[in-house]
Amino acid sequence: MMKALKKTSGVFVAIALATGLAACAQSNANETAMQKDQMAKADIVDTAVSAGKFNTLVAAVKAADLVETLKSPGPFTVFAPTDAAFDKLPAGTVETLLKPENKDKLIQILTYHVVSGKVMSSDIAGKKLDAGSVEGSKLMINAQDGGVMINDASVVAADVESSNGVIHIIDTVLLPKS
Repeated sequence: MMKALKKTSGVFVAIALATGLAACAQSNANETAMQKDQMAKADIVDTAVSAGKFNTLVAAVKAADLVETLKSPGPFTVFAPTDAAFDKLPAGTVETLLKPENKDKLIQILTYHVVSGKVMSSDIAGKKLDAGSVEGSKLMINAQDGGVMINDASVVAADVESSNGVIHIIDTVLLPKS
């Protein structure tokens, strides 16, 4: 009888452990889903900050006092140049643009990277069109040959959704014609 009790106790312990592990796994799955949900609820600015590859863009948005605008409900489509894209500009360009006396020019450049509304890649697939930027000038979008070009910039990652729009990551800083 003692042997049977020990076997039964062992089975109960194994069931309890398995149930506990399953509960932990479910809890981890719920936490992961909750984290993804929270990330999807981040606005464009917070999404860019958390990505870690838009430090220059975020610094420029702050210097231009555009943070609150890009945190507003939108929706916005942002063609976001990476830090590497800013590194391709001539030496000293970023530093010069971040100076207070160049704020208007910085605003012009940054708002040239934004289109009103939420435009997903599926909305433009196979098309060639001009889109009006928030700055006022047109962006030439070409999504006909497998890739997507915005003027001379390639979209390297598309459809990064945020709570107030979408980000398309580009490899070149867009400069409006003055």
